[in-house]
Amino acid sequence: MSKQQKPIDTLICASWTIPVTPRGEVFEDFAIAVHQGRIVDLLPESEALQRYQPDSHYTLENHALLPGLINAHGHASMSLFRGLADDLPLMEWLNDHIWPAEARWVNEAFVADGSKLAIAEMIRSGTTCFSDMYFFPEVAARVAQECGIRAQLVCPVLDFPTVWASKPEEYLEKSLKLAIEYAEHPLINVGLGPHAPYTVSDKPLINIRDIASEYDIPVQIHLHETQQEVDEALSKDQQRPLSRLAGLGLLSDDIHLQCVHMTALNEEDIAQLKGSAASVVHCPESNLKLASGFCPVQTLLDKGITVALGTDGAASNNDLDMIGEMRTAALLGKAVAQDASALSAPTALEMATLGGARALGIDDQCGTLEIGKSADIIAVDMARLNTLPSYDLISDIVYSLSSSQVAYNWIAGELKLEKGQLTELDEHALRENAISWSEKIKANK
Repeated sequence: MSKQQKPIDTLICASWTIPVTPRGEVFEDFAIAVHQGRIVDLLPESEALQRYQPDSHYTLENHALLPGLINAHGHASMSLFRGLADDLPLMEWLNDHIWPAEARWVNEAFVADGSKLAIAEMIRSGTTCFSDMYFFPEVAARVAQECGIRAQLVCPVLDFPTVWASKPEEYLEKSLKLAIEYAEHPLINVGLGPHAPYTVSDKPLINIRDIASEYDIPVQIHLHETQQEVDEALSKDQQRPLSRLAGLGLLSDDIHLQCVHMTALNEEDIAQLKGSAASVVHCPESNLKLASGFCPVQTLLDKGITVALGTDGAASNNDLDMIGEMRTAALLGKAVAQDASALSAPTALEMATLGGARALGIDDQCGTLEIGKSADIIAVDMARLNTLPSYDLISDIVYSLSSSQVAYNWIAGELKLEKGQLTELDEHALRENAISWSEKIKANK
């Protein structure tokens, strides 16, 4: 090492680097310098080799570096229910199949095993951060911590008893305790997750508002998921679900509300969203599979509303592949807007990265490749036949890339995937465990 070279942990050199900010920018033959889990420099490879002496040095020809993908909504441990009740409408799927299966099978072991399976799938397909809304969030948080993945654990709140709590007060007591426990954690934060307007009454929602405001805790809710949900709310309460939340004070500048699905929206709904700090989490593949409806994504973006992407759970998707979700979002967005220029490739990529970070309130930490941010970085192999020839790299990534082309995944500078192989999680053990669960569940259906 020369006197001029600065020691760092990692130097990653690649043929292309897409920082996401500025939008549409592609740097050729650049390097990312990483030290103590953060990006300390982004510069041409030739300069980086002169300036830095890394402990680990990666030269990735024909690879593109991207910010890690952010899956802004899901139910990780439901991976163990993958394919259990396919080709059914939402309420039949929930009432007749999923909720009975949860009552029978969901416990701490189920959540631990299902979360680990989901995390492995997400790391392999380029995700570095995920949001999870499910029972036993303390178990999911522990598993995420052990795996070293960034996560938002959203604690469920419902009016009725479940395997995790008996009443709204108990849900909230457990949620707040967990939020305080992880308040200073570098990778994990905790939010409140009222399941949906039709499963949570006004009093718990008011309590959620007060707790979220006092402790600066995010709130995530399934909202306007179907037209049926909106119609039933109008029949029962004479107001749309979003208007009800607004009336309860949840649609305000000091509540970090994450609205999941949002397929049945009118102009009034969109105006209410625009006037608040709320963001939308779009789950296109789950919405399509359950025939839930179409989120008007381009209209929301045109109004300046943050839109993120989520896969939802593997029981209704049926994968956790954010690369596939980007492509579906872009294609569906054009059809919904009836405009081929809607939801461009750079826009879809931004929704899967910076949009997710903004929705989760962590865009100061991740979502782009910028100096000072966490080194949440993925490298994708662009030399496969399906991404050749190349005329527009970002378009190739959104419209042609397969998740099997994710070669490397770093989270806070720690290597989690190398040459397409998990570095820490035991894939064989995960496979055997998943098969064991499926055999038990099938035998007792």
